[in-house]
Amino acid sequence: MTGSVKQVPSVKPPLKSRPLAASAIIFGGLALLLVSLIASISVGAADISFGEVWQAIFQFNADSTQHLIIQQLRLPRAIAGALVGAAFAVAGAIMQGVTRNPLSDPGILGINAGAGFMLALCFAFLPQLPFHYVILFSFLGAAIGTGLVYGISALAKGGVTPVRIVLAGAAVSALLLALSEGIAISYHIGQDLAFWFAGGVAGTKWLQVDIMAPWIIVALLGAFFISPWITLLSMGEDVATGLGLRTGLVKLAAFVLVLVLAGAAVATVGAIGFIGLIIPHIVRYLVGVDYRWIIPTSAVLGGLLVVLADIGARMVNPPFETPIGSIIALIGVPFFLYLARKKGRD
Repeated sequence: MTGSVKQVPSVKPPLKSRPLAASAIIFGGLALLLVSLIASISVGAADISFGEVWQAIFQFNADSTQHLIIQQLRLPRAIAGALVGAAFAVAGAIMQGVTRNPLSDPGILGINAGAGFMLALCFAFLPQLPFHYVILFSFLGAAIGTGLVYGISALAKGGVTPVRIVLAGAAVSALLLALSEGIAISYHIGQDLAFWFAGGVAGTKWLQVDIMAPWIIVALLGAFFISPWITLLSMGEDVATGLGLRTGLVKLAAFVLVLVLAGAAVATVGAIGFIGLIIPHIVRYLVGVDYRWIIPTSAVLGGLLVVLADIGARMVNPPFETPIGSIIALIGVPFFLYLARKKGRD
């Protein structure tokens, strides 16, 4: 007598995902981002009404001083803030998903410092270099910073661990920052580099937005495209490999996307830290661990954070502006210490 063998279906790790919450946050965040962009254009040394902003965008009058201020100064500044906030947040989300390190962030892991170091070299030795080449050098610097961090971590006994990556990132960031400051002093470019050290969108022009935006937009689309694979990697490399994922190829793609996002953002607004640390953690708490929702939600909330921080930077001590990096650090440093303490307990 032959008995039938019952097939046992393969069991995949359960995913905690909240698509309805994610959709609500994305659409609500986009609405808040639009309002924040209008507010960012209105607030400043010369306050401008919402109606005047609307006319300057859709009925531009070249003879109006307020319209010129909006078109040439405030509009590119607001758009740049939204784009770089999305770039930093998505870069952090990708890094945390691929490395499974909750402390991963472009600023903590030496990416921002590497890009800033290369910018210092550009200002010192190639002062007339066009901005689209500056971005390429920023990508190279980000790659150098990341390579140093992971190389130092891998040399330690026991290989790469989250704690070793953070310690190596702190050491490499300090080294590259010191070298950048040394170059600034030796070649008298301290004032030029001060903006990038502090971080901010003040002074951003349409030329920078036009060059930076395609890089960031394409990288954001690429991040969304590989988001299902990042979800598998976030469950563990063994699980991802068992499900047939080519983990090496996915990690390479993720690495390139992070370099493009962080490099373009740093070249435009400087090394603003903690965005890529704070936003992905908040997003995972709200929408779950599916990166098909984490990536777009992080992009929206990251852009919103920077735009709101830019508004706050102009309101803290008017008519002077506080660096955006300082405002975000007031939130980011306690958040980082909380995560580090929580990781230590775990």
